[in-house]
Amino acid sequence: MKIFLTGSTGFVGKRILRDLLENNYQVRCLARKGSEQKILHHKDPVLVKTGIDIVNGDTTDAVSLDGKLEECDAVINLVGIIREFRGKGITFEKLHYEGTANLVRAARLQKVSRFIQMSALGARPDGKTQYQQTKFRAEECVRTSGLDYTIFRPSIIFGQEDKFVNLFANMLRTQQFVPVVGNGRYQMQPVSVENVSMGFVKAMEQKNAIGKTFDVGGPERIEFNRIIDVIGEVICAPPHKIHIPVFIMSTMAEMLDWLPSFPVTKDQITMLLEGNVCDEKPFFKHFDIKPIGFKEGISKYLSA
Repeated sequence: MKIFLTGSTGFVGKRILRDLLENNYQVRCLARKGSEQKILHHKDPVLVKTGIDIVNGDTTDAVSLDGKLEECDAVINLVGIIREFRGKGITFEKLHYEGTANLVRAARLQKVSRFIQMSALGARPDGKTQYQQTKFRAEECVRTSGLDYTIFRPSIIFGQEDKFVNLFANMLRTQQFVPVVGNGRYQMQPVSVENVSMGFVKAMEQKNAIGKTFDVGGPERIEFNRIIDVIGEVICAPPHKIHIPVFIMSTMAEMLDWLPSFPVTKDQITMLLEGNVCDEKPFFKHFDIKPIGFKEGISKYLSA
């Protein structure tokens, strides 16, 4: 079985690519010209020893997809961004919705009937942010496509190369304090990249996953304050949390949103305060996956 995979150069994409290959799938990766080096130069032994079919293209460029899906049996679409750079033409509308619409159209024209979509927990038509709204519109595009779809909506994903846990771990290692938006009591449900990836891989062969949307969270609902504490425990760096009023952080984020180095956007603050939890049991039960706890999971890579 041959899988057409987008987003394979990203944190989650690399893990899904690795697990697909380990489960003896053939994989064709779509990569923008130049970014294929991120796959070819990856140090993972599974990727190094396995021949990977790489084609150049971009989901936001419909023409670049012509003929690229031929001979594939399924599509996994992982393309997504967490912040916009409008000056560079990088927007939620373009990457999330238009890119998905182009890929759905290409799958239909090139006779690929199976389509698995990465969405996000909190995606909904009345979402408070463009991120949430465009993720939902992409879902609707997939749902109404006539394809045999499965949609996954993960919470925040942690793993060796994540930009969430590692961000705070690096803060604690260098400065021993972490800025916290508001009171830090909003709940999150971090899920391991291993659990997320296995859901995608298992969905490939399961006909009873077709036509379904799965919320994907970890086995624990954890307050943000506790998340910082657990990270500190694992790296033996007791954290000092500095609680910053919401209006101050929101103002700063609005003013400095254009700076890639500024760690958070106003929309991300909005979603953070909203919380990010779900009923995770249907996902783990359906795919018969053993949940990985937060502390257990981050200990595997932070301790090293």
